[in-house]
This record gives sequence, structure tokens and C-alpha cells, in this order.
Amino acid sequence: MTLLGGTAFGEIGHPDSIAAWRTMVPADDAAVVVRDGADVVGQCFFLELSLTVPGGAVLPTAGISFVAVAPTHRRRGILRMMYTELHQRIADRGYPIAALTASEGGIYGRFGYGPATIEQLVSIDRRFAEFHASVPDPGGVRLVKPAEHRDTFAEIYERWRRGTPGGLVRPTALWDDLLADRENTRGGGSELFAFLHPDGYVLYRVHGDDPMNMRVAEFVAATTDADVALWRALLGMDLMEKVDVWTYPDEILPQLLTNPRLVRVTSSADDLWLRIMDIPCTLEARRYQADLDLVLEVSDGFRSDGGRFALEIRDGRARCTPTENPADVELGLDVLGSLYLGGYRPDGFAVANRLRSNDPAAVRRLGAAFASEVPAQLGYGF
Repeated sequence: MTLLGGTAFGEIGHPDSIAAWRTMVPADDAAVVVRDGADVVGQCFFLELSLTVPGGAVLPTAGISFVAVAPTHRRRGILRMMYTELHQRIADRGYPIAALTASEGGIYGRFGYGPATIEQLVSIDRRFAEFHASVPDPGGVRLVKPAEHRDTFAEIYERWRRGTPGGLVRPTALWDDLLADRENTRGGGSELFAFLHPDGYVLYRVHGDDPMNMRVAEFVAATTDADVALWRALLGMDLMEKVDVWTYPDEILPQLLTNPRLVRVTSSADDLWLRIMDIPCTLEARRYQADLDLVLEVSDGFRSDGGRFALEIRDGRARCTPTENPADVELGLDVLGSLYLGGYRPDGFAVANRLRSNDPAAVRRLGAAFASEVPAQLGYGF
């Protein structure tokens, strides 16, 4: 499996890193392997994750990872065969939802997955960055050695995770793996450096010599004060030219600067993908922003996890039950996965005829209910 994974993804992970991730694999039956004779030609497994949903509830989640098919065995149905078996095991274990991060964006919709969060790479030329005079300077940022502050980072991350849809519980083994700061994780950059605030932290590397640029590995702020203070620290590094940060579409930085054009989005892509395995359980787990009474017809072209459901929302809480009543809205399971964390709205899916209703007001009500007060972000890649 290690050889096929290394071939597919371009590197073989460090043994200690592989061991850390293996602690999240629940059992031997969480992996599906396809062989041609003695050769492994297909593989996938799932991790045991805990996903935060709008309102702060945490759902046990099967996180599919390390999916690979040998280039010598493409177009033979191996991926579908593996996914059929793996998702049956996920269903048998009672996971209400499955998740993945996609190396290729055109594959997983057919399996009922929809992109649920968006990540953006933002590049700032910090030499010209000035904050509006009205922006506070909360202070409180310290320079620290990352390896000495694992528990502090973990406590801050956990506070952020509890309030952020898409946040994932991060076990100690993954913290140790991150802060081991091995050479093969540096991408040609420096060792990890860190800024620490009581309510946030930044981990970053320096790349290049002339000019020197900063690439942020992780930016976590559990409060607005921490967010502003950490941006001030990052943009105050006089010897650096650019700062590159992976962030999300509602990032506040453009509003902080006198010249918002300095915040350039150089890449935007899907991040977390979701497939709902148990529709009533999953829809009843999250909180909602508006009352709603609709019948949803959810189609699942991969398994039989769809159906027709009456969704009643009152005071943020949902009741979802199977029904024979006529549908108000028809949509695919992949679309429902995209809507679930509030990171996508139904309007665009309606234009694409991937979400259908004879009542435009029903689509608007659906969007109002599924919106999230806190923007969805993936906690970490897997």
C-alpha cells in the first residue's frame, strides 16, 4: 500500500507520520485493497473523524483517505468497486456522514459527495500594507518555538473548532506529527516559526533569500481580537516581501487595510467534500437560521441513502422524517452535502437544474434556513 500511495501522490510519507495517521483508522475492515496477483493495484480506507456542524454539534464522520488506483489498471471499475465496499462498511458502522478531500474535482460527485467548504490562497505584498486608523491594535502576540507550545496550540484550536462548521477534532498524535517539523514537510522552506496570542496562533515558514516570503502553514483565531492581532504581526515582518495564506472567502483582512487590492486571491478551490449517509440524523444534528417546512426529494445514484423527507425547522431545530407527501424541492445527495455546512447556497444549483422546485420562494427559504452564522472551514486536510 505504501508503494502505491507513494506512486499516486508523489511521495512516501515518513514512517512516524504514517504511524500517527494509522491511530485514526478504526479497525482492519476500514481499508479496502485490490490486488492483481501479488501487486496492490487499488486501495482506500477511512479515518475516524469528529466533524463540527453549524450550532456546535459534533458528528462521527468517516474520513476517506489514501485513495489510489495503479496507473496500469485505470478504467477497469476498480474505484467504484472499492467505494461500493467501503461505503457499505461505513454504513454498517453507523456513521451518519462521510467526508473526503479531493485530489481531483471531477470524480466524487457520482458517489454522492458535494464540496462543502472553499479554501482560498491569498497573497499580500506586505511592504505596502497599511491598516485603517480605526482598526484596533489588540496586541498580545508573542514569538515562540512551536515544539514547546503544543498543548497551548491544541487548546486554542479546540476552542476554534467548537465554534466553526467544518472543524475537526485533532488528536494528540496529529499535533506531534505537525510539530515534528520534518525536512520532508518543509517544501523547500525554513523550519516552522510561530506567533502566539492567548486566543490564536500562526505557524509559518520563510521561503527564499532575496526576496524572502512567508508561507503560513496554519492560521487559527478563536476571537476577532486574535485575528486582527495576528494579521498585524504577520504584516509587520519588515524583511519579508509577500505573505501567502490559505484562508476562506469571508476573510476580514481586506476590510482592515487601506488598500484592499493588496489582498490578492491567487487560487480558490473546493476543500472538504461531504456525503450524507443518514439524512434524518444528519439534518437534525445542526442548527438553522430560519424556520422551514418543506418536503425534500433526495436522489442517490450510488447507493440507496436518498428518499423523500419532510423537513420541519422551528427555532433552529429540525425534525426530519420520511414521508409520502409530494416534494417541494428535488436535489441530489451531492447537492445536499454542499448545502449542509452553509458554505454553498441553493440558488446556483437551481440555475444548473441540480436543485429543482416549482416555487422559487421555496428555494429562497431553503437558503435562508441552511445559512451558517459562522463561515465553514475545514479544520485540517486528511
